[in-house]
Amino acid sequence: MTGSTRKYLDVDLSSGKVGEYPIPEAWRERLVGGKGIAARILLEQLPERVDPFGPENVLVFATGPFQGTGIVGGGRHAVLAVSPKTGAVADSYAGGHFGHELGRSGYDGILVRGHAETPVVLTLLDGKAEIQPASNLWGMGTGETEEALKTRHPGARVSSIGPAGERLVSQACIVNDRNRSAGRPGLGAVMGSKLLKAIVVRGHVDKSLHDAERFARERADYVKTYLDERTQGFGEYGTGTGVPWFSEQGILPTDNFREGTFDQAEAIGGERMHDTILVGRDTCAGCPIRCKRVVKTSFDGTDVLPEFGGPEYETLAAFGSLCRNADLASIALANQLCNDYGLDTISAGVAVAFLMEASEKGLIREEIAWGDPHAVVSVVHAIARREGIGDRLADGLELFSREIGADFAMTIKGVELPMHEPRGKQGMGLSYATTPRGANHTEGVHDTMLERESPCPELGVTKTYSRFTLLDKIEPSVIFENLRSFTNSLVLCYFTTREVGSDYNFPAIRSLLEAATGLALDATEMLRVGARAYALLRVLSARAGHTRDVDGLPARFAEPLPRGASAEHPIPAKEMKQAISAYYKARGYDRFGPTDKTLRALGLDDCAGRIRRRAA
Repeated sequence: MTGSTRKYLDVDLSSGKVGEYPIPEAWRERLVGGKGIAARILLEQLPERVDPFGPENVLVFATGPFQGTGIVGGGRHAVLAVSPKTGAVADSYAGGHFGHELGRSGYDGILVRGHAETPVVLTLLDGKAEIQPASNLWGMGTGETEEALKTRHPGARVSSIGPAGERLVSQACIVNDRNRSAGRPGLGAVMGSKLLKAIVVRGHVDKSLHDAERFARERADYVKTYLDERTQGFGEYGTGTGVPWFSEQGILPTDNFREGTFDQAEAIGGERMHDTILVGRDTCAGCPIRCKRVVKTSFDGTDVLPEFGGPEYETLAAFGSLCRNADLASIALANQLCNDYGLDTISAGVAVAFLMEASEKGLIREEIAWGDPHAVVSVVHAIARREGIGDRLADGLELFSREIGADFAMTIKGVELPMHEPRGKQGMGLSYATTPRGANHTEGVHDTMLERESPCPELGVTKTYSRFTLLDKIEPSVIFENLRSFTNSLVLCYFTTREVGSDYNFPAIRSLLEAATGLALDATEMLRVGARAYALLRVLSARAGHTRDVDGLPARFAEPLPRGASAEHPIPAKEMKQAISAYYKARGYDRFGPTDKTLRALGLDDCAGRIRRRAA
């Protein structure tokens, strides 16, 4: 296979040694790249039980076959490590330009082992890797860090942590391009535990492609499919257009998931942002959609600067409707603070909403009122700085909720829920419940996609489904998890992959993959690639001690929503338990995860026997 360098940069911060990690050809043929290859490396390199902040944890930055080629959607990269939230390996993804540069670095990715003795920066410039001192950068926000390093290394791209990662805040993320984040699993804290402030990459090579002329021709045709009026309209108003629409559907998380409708949704939606504080649009490498928001405003005397981007749907909902906050400027500032501190906006928003409910119920001393935009901003500061109640939250929302006797922490396996209400997306609820990563909306079926005639014939999904049903969605849930897992092994942007309807584009993606690598896949084998990567995460999760017993949803989702289009559609615990049983059977999993028979059927013979199946 071409489209790969067949090696990762291998960096040991404890010894200061820098080397190479070769990727077997069989791994590339079965797993392609990205998530799949990174997970396979970690299966070899990690012991069964790993302290997320210990030197034995390995932080992996991964690309796929399309990074460095300029293809639409290819400006992404993956980051994997053992998560401080779950205790198991989790994956996260970020857009922008860092992934493109890493794809041109001469390596498919980077492994970071061990702990440095003092803060360091890893540079990979024109093929040469060095570990350099960075004590002068420690304490800086990601914006100042990036500016300093890009001034020192012109033409390079930077991925860094801010003060939240340095302080091992569980909600910490890794930020590149000042406003793209590898977020949810807390991998910024893992990077901070290694005293690794940043990675700086400047590429210098063009990838070797199987058929470069064909790839260039098909890439040019492919980009034209994103110039239609609908796609350009999405770019104009961004993901925030979903805020009022989700509210109309009754699936906009509001009031810490006690409601699905927010009466002031329009005030924080994409069109309002477009008409008020939007001053530009940013994009990722090779993408003409330009959906990334760039805003300028101020809140409470603090300026919100364009270089930190602007809030997307998840952030608008997390700091907005979830907290009953209709002040768009405060949300924009909270977004900027998170980007600079290196803090995940979804995780932080869920924590703020939790505190508001805890205050309402008298479980904490602090008075944190619903809808208070100042409280939203102040809690973000407190978490990132580990000040006051924020210090306790920084060790994990689930842990803090147990300490105060609260039963309304909206987390799964320690990970805060994203802004998609499962009572109105019940197939998504099944993915939430079973994913080894914790609550995750980026690998699963979004039920609203299936409310159309014959959603995806190539994958055999020809039935129209109601978003309010669960037990009939086992098969499509598995199919779309595998499809998105395949996408994450390519490391393509979700907003450029079209999974249903007349503009379904995976045949074109597979053709581009063949032109780049020589690997020809039909639809069945495409899903098998995704199933392999998904199974590897489940094997790693089982080795960390997770079983089916930790699957499920927060109890709140067994209660009906009080109003709106999704009212009266709870997910009873008994029904979810039935769905999980059917899901495990469909995947060929036992209570620990993939059976050895299933792994061999997927072509993962060398992964069989890796799970110690202890007695119940």
